Amino acid sequence: MASAIDTAVIAVMGVFFLGMGIYALAAPAMLVRPFGITLEQSTSRSEVRAVYGGFGLAMAAVLAYAAVAAGPHRSGILLAVGMALAGMAFGRLVSAVVDGRTAFYPNWFYFGVEAVAGAVLLIIA
Repeated sequence: MASAIDTAVIAVMGVFFLGMGIYALAAPAMLVRPFGITLEQSTSRSEVRAVYGGFGLAMAAVLAYAAVAAGPHRSGILLAVGMALAGMAFGRLVSAVVDGRTAFYPNWFYFGVEAVAGAVLLIIA
């Protein structure tokens, strides 16, 4: 049985994904600006809206379901979202090895967010 703390953690993570998704749909260029990415073509903006916007909203939706559901669906959702976040953090590590040093923000900041959030979801799954 999931605790109220687990449910609150899931809900908070869902809100962050919701915010990212809405922001990416509304202002894709602003979302990726801290990474030095410019979106001069409509295809570039479409990619950010799809990957950050659509993905963010989908993750928010499944986390909302997981916050109120019990059983194997909840565990599966937490496992899938946790692994997705862990994969994102891993990609940042690969980039650090291949591409060299970067400033703490944004790369290492988001590495920390992804690694911690992924680990928490995997633990409570």
